[in-house]
Amino acid sequence: MQKGFNSDINVRGQKFHVQTEDWGLQNPYLVSRIFCNGAVLKTIKTPYDTVLRLGSNQTEEAIKLALRRQHSTIIDTLMTGAMP
Repeated sequence: MQKGFNSDINVRGQKFHVQTEDWGLQNPYLVSRIFCNGAVLKTIKTPYDTVLRLGSNQTEEAIKLALRRQHSTIIDTLMTGAMP
């Protein structure tokens, strides 16, 4: 299973690193961090229960999709200049 994504992007001459991780069932969160020059600018923490349907038998696939979506949304937001 995909446990995370890492992307380096440039926005108006500024370099950012975006890291999104699945913290797993024991700590059920999807966590994204935006870095600039090694410092964390922002952390976005999404609990599983906001991205999963209760009783779903496709939990793994839903987490994978939510992980990809969260990472992509953050990159899109950075590219538009709306964050941080």
